[in-house]
Amino acid sequence: MMNFQKMMKQAQEMQFKLQEVQEKLKDIEVEGEAGGGLVKVTMTCAGKVTHVNIDDSLMESDKETLEDLIAAAVNTANEAKDEKVQDETRSMMVELGLPADTNLPF
Repeated sequence: MMNFQKMMKQAQEMQFKLQEVQEKLKDIEVEGEAGGGLVKVTMTCAGKVTHVNIDDSLMESDKETLEDLIAAAVNTANEAKDEKVQDETRSMMVELGLPADTNLPF
């Protein structure tokens, strides 16, 4: 019976830590860029784009090129976000004494 209580306590602690990490990720920002830094996108780890910076030199480019660079910068920011979320999750798992490669739903 003690093992069940211990498991329940660990599950509750993991749930609390998971909520803590999710809250923390809302405030962490990552950046993606394209075109050698001509387009930069800032995104929270919750997936919200907070800023787009387009170099003035691109304002004379054709619309399609600009659209492609914005999409590429958003995708790069999204990859950076995913990597940061994985790092934070691994850190939490190690803190709880669990294998770092445990998959948790986000």
